[in-house]
Amino acid sequence: MILASLARYYRRLATKTDDMGNPKVPPYGFSEEKIGWILVLDKEGRLKTVVPNLTADKKPQPKLMSVPRPEKRTSGIKPNFLWDKTAYALGVEANKNKAEAKAKPFTPSEKTFDAFKQYHLDLLQNSDDEGLQALCRFLKNWQPAHFAAENLPAEILDANIVFSLEKPTALIHKREAAQTLWAGCLKSDEALEGLCLISGDTAPIARLHPAIKGVFGGQSSGGSIISFNKEAFASFGKEQGANAPVSEQSAFAYTTALNYLLRRENNHCLTIGDASTVFWAEADDSATAQAAEGFFAQVFTPPDDEQESAKVFNVLKQISNKGRPLQEIAPELSPNTRFYILGLAPNAARISVRFWLDTTFGQLAENLAQHWQDLALEPCAWKTPPSIWRLLLQTAVLGKSENISPVLAGEMTRAVICGTPYPLSLLSQLITRIRADGDVNGLRVAMMKAVLERRFRKGFIEEGVPMSLNNESPNRAYLLGRLFAVLERIQYQALGELNAGIADRYYGSASAVPFSVFPRLLSGAKHHLSRLRKDKAGMAVNLDKDLGEIIAKLPETFPRHLSIDEQGRFAIGYYHQKQSYFAKKETAETIEN
Repeated sequence: MILASLARYYRRLATKTDDMGNPKVPPYGFSEEKIGWILVLDKEGRLKTVVPNLTADKKPQPKLMSVPRPEKRTSGIKPNFLWDKTAYALGVEANKNKAEAKAKPFTPSEKTFDAFKQYHLDLLQNSDDEGLQALCRFLKNWQPAHFAAENLPAEILDANIVFSLEKPTALIHKREAAQTLWAGCLKSDEALEGLCLISGDTAPIARLHPAIKGVFGGQSSGGSIISFNKEAFASFGKEQGANAPVSEQSAFAYTTALNYLLRRENNHCLTIGDASTVFWAEADDSATAQAAEGFFAQVFTPPDDEQESAKVFNVLKQISNKGRPLQEIAPELSPNTRFYILGLAPNAARISVRFWLDTTFGQLAENLAQHWQDLALEPCAWKTPPSIWRLLLQTAVLGKSENISPVLAGEMTRAVICGTPYPLSLLSQLITRIRADGDVNGLRVAMMKAVLERRFRKGFIEEGVPMSLNNESPNRAYLLGRLFAVLERIQYQALGELNAGIADRYYGSASAVPFSVFPRLLSGAKHHLSRLRKDKAGMAVNLDKDLGEIIAKLPETFPRHLSIDEQGRFAIGYYHQKQSYFAKKETAETIEN
């Protein structure tokens, strides 16, 4: 399913061009690689000049260029056709010894150069194309020692290079004779014929699949979704790709499409935790597909502009709150557009699939709308809607993204896009963080509320969670959270700011083992109220009333222990009650003004 969808996407991309008029993806047998330099040869094979092929950024980077696909170098020496890094094409590489590098910036790499040279002489010797013959003459005459004599820039070392004839734009690998020769090289007599699991056609089966590059945290040389490099992975005596037969054409198609999606400049990839999340749409026309892709990207990474962000989330609000059809709210978005989301994470030389979704955009929009509805609090807990990454930061030690649990990130993303219950580990992680740093903030409470509300809606628990303060709720954990907020308020009004108030000292134990803490806190509250009556009698009356109303709804004895779900409700009750005091204060100030 995943590979077939990617192969279809490749076929659609192959018919499109970019802003420069170049194909969006290379044809079969070619690959887009980072090429840093172009070596310009004359017809006699002499090196005329070296031209950089770099971006205009502050820190220039090699540009992508369509070249014959690279060899997969799992082991041994394997040269590429008509391009390679300097260790192969020129026989020199950067000196790895930093102490010597200043005086001697490069070291010879004769074995790789000899392999590159012999490979091309064998292939090109019978060609009468002047570009290919010029390369043959260059390779026959070139020695790694010539690198210093030619005064070539040190920046070229270890970069990928290509060759051209007479001028930089006349690339040798793009000549018709070179492409014909390469097409012949692609027809391997050793490849076994078989039934391709993707296309259903009988075709040569790929022994090794092209590398997938760009997965966050993965190897720079790339990784594989499908690979069989040990006997334990094989079946019925089959080797490598024969265990899961995919034709060479289909293997090329799905890996090329995935490499295109993983390139950040193409705006089809998001990083959530350690997972690189790619997405794409299938629609009757490209404008509808692009509208769906753009909308999804803005939901997952909300724009900094508040007005633009409000437009996107207004669509989701109208879907969840008013039940309006998607196309009525946003005519450019079709609910029938097919939408795909794939989460990938590195695993040594392999790539693991964290999550996969194949759905309609209408269903996806409903799932996203439900996510924001589940998170909703009154008053709103954010100025600009938070991305999943920003929400997950609330679970991380010190609020650092590298401390986000990869498993939790994957499970939460799956819950958001698929509409499944949020992981219970999210609730326990949030409670742990609150105990550690004492920060019961809006984002954390919103996530706790979302976990519990969705579990209620799915029928796993019997009671929902209010969006704002509910004075009628009989839930004991919610009431205890409210009670704790009232006790904190009484202490603050009586004593002012303290180095360590009751929230700093007792929140963890009050939310987990109320029996051992609340009697002591209530005893202290009597003294605080007594003091408060002398200075702020009206405030003391109001707080005493709040205290009495909550205690009246609680059982006679405090519970000895609260479950994880109840600890979540405790935090929500505490937050709601605390926010109600801020709201009253703001209202009073407004009336005075």
